[in-house]
Amino acid sequence: MKRAIAIADRYAPLALKLLAAANVLFFLTFLAFLVIAAGRAQAETLPACTGEDMLAALAADDPGGLKAIEAEAAKTLNGKGLLWKIEKDVLEPSFLFGTMHMTDPRVTDLTPAARAAFETSGTVVIETTDVLDQAKMAQAMLAEPDLMMFTDDTTLMSLLSPEDRAVVEAGLKERGILLSSVNKMKPWIISAMVALPACELARKAAGAPVLDVKLAEDAKRENKNLAGLETVSDQLHAMASLPMEFHLQGLVETIRLGDTTDDVIETMVVLYEREETGMFWPLFRAALPSAENDDMGYAAFEQAMITNRNKTMAKSAQPILAAGNAFIAVGALHLPGPDGLVEQFRKAGYTVTAVSGV
Repeated sequence: MKRAIAIADRYAPLALKLLAAANVLFFLTFLAFLVIAAGRAQAETLPACTGEDMLAALAADDPGGLKAIEAEAAKTLNGKGLLWKIEKDVLEPSFLFGTMHMTDPRVTDLTPAARAAFETSGTVVIETTDVLDQAKMAQAMLAEPDLMMFTDDTTLMSLLSPEDRAVVEAGLKERGILLSSVNKMKPWIISAMVALPACELARKAAGAPVLDVKLAEDAKRENKNLAGLETVSDQLHAMASLPMEFHLQGLVETIRLGDTTDDVIETMVVLYEREETGMFWPLFRAALPSAENDDMGYAAFEQAMITNRNKTMAKSAQPILAAGNAFIAVGALHLPGPDGLVEQFRKAGYTVTAVSGV
């Protein structure tokens, strides 16, 4: 951890990106957020994505530090691979596929191995099918408004320090968002408006679906069975369960990141293309002392947004796996680690092996 602090001290701009990247990663871990963000995007001429790979910057600035991060990632159980074959007895094999909730063509264009697994499946599963029904999404949000809005006298600005209020107000103004229109919103909702780069929001506004939605739409078009492992309400409750300080700090840091959000997203896509699912957290924690992680809610984040949801997903997947011939597509962060879905399915008695060529 001393090395991580040294990196932060020597390379402050990169450390700031890594710090804010953890917050962007947080918002990319559940599908409902991307739908909310897409709903608030405005159509415009598609701008080019200009992000730079932070791995390259780290390799140039501190190759030893990068090697240490890679070594930590290498210890992650099932930390390499996006497509996994699930087998048991005489059941027709199923597949587990790690997605990234993005519209980037490098993400949405499946490789031959993943496409073949999808095409041969009889059932396609995503995190939540609620995102395909705007009425159901709206109903879920209206049913429990306190998950998304301050329903008492609290306002966003009343929770921020003078310095942070200035940062947020200026950042919102720069993005054309009136403070008066969002002051009663929970900070994670506002983060949904500012966490993604302009190129990604523009693709969404132009109608490009994130990978998970694209898979679901393809499944419906091909008359496959379609199922979800969670509800939108499940995801909203998981988000709302995290400490308010975590949400507030995440909003401030994401706004401070500004246009360099593109760099964060580019790095995530690069890691995704490399199938390095075990690399995300070691990289984005590099600039954060462990004690600060806990203070800012990152431990709570992992528990609520990854570990707890993995258990819910694994339980929901059991009857689907028991029928065989399914293609289960969930965020790639849900695959690795001792509590990841790969291990969860193994503990349930299935043989789960990585499929090369993704």
